[in-house]
Amino acid sequence: MAAHLRRSLRLLLVLMLAGGLNACALFQARDPLTISVIGIEPLPGQELEMRMAVKMRVQNPNESPIDYNGVALNLEVNGQPLASGVSDQQGRIGRYDEAVIVVPVSITAFAFLRQAYGLGKLDSLQGMPYKLRGKLASGPFGTVRFTDEGKLDLPKDGSLYW
Repeated sequence: MAAHLRRSLRLLLVLMLAGGLNACALFQARDPLTISVIGIEPLPGQELEMRMAVKMRVQNPNESPIDYNGVALNLEVNGQPLASGVSDQQGRIGRYDEAVIVVPVSITAFAFLRQAYGLGKLDSLQGMPYKLRGKLASGPFGTVRFTDEGKLDLPKDGSLYW
């Protein structure tokens, strides 16, 4: 009986080890996504908030596609929080492929006034550094986080493109 129990325990240990190695293969390191903010367009706001649609080009330089079922963004300008947004949109970015994702963000009056006060005047946003942080959600182990940073490039017509 003891030999049979030992054999069963060995078999169980071997199966657990094999399963653990297979699980490690699922979590292979991925190259980071390439994110580029390609535009910001105004949306209708409510009361003391402004709303904008942030357009991002997301490039997947990996051998496997990325399925996502939610997007979250935070935008900082000049090191200060300015806007945040979420979307429950779903999609797939194929292997070695790209997609344009649009996420609505909100800018509270407080965040806008903080930026204006810190800069002295609003037209000085030109050339200010920005940082966009976000994630594409796809379950507890599949979430892909990303960042993009650069400098604001504001055209004369008032629309925001970077």
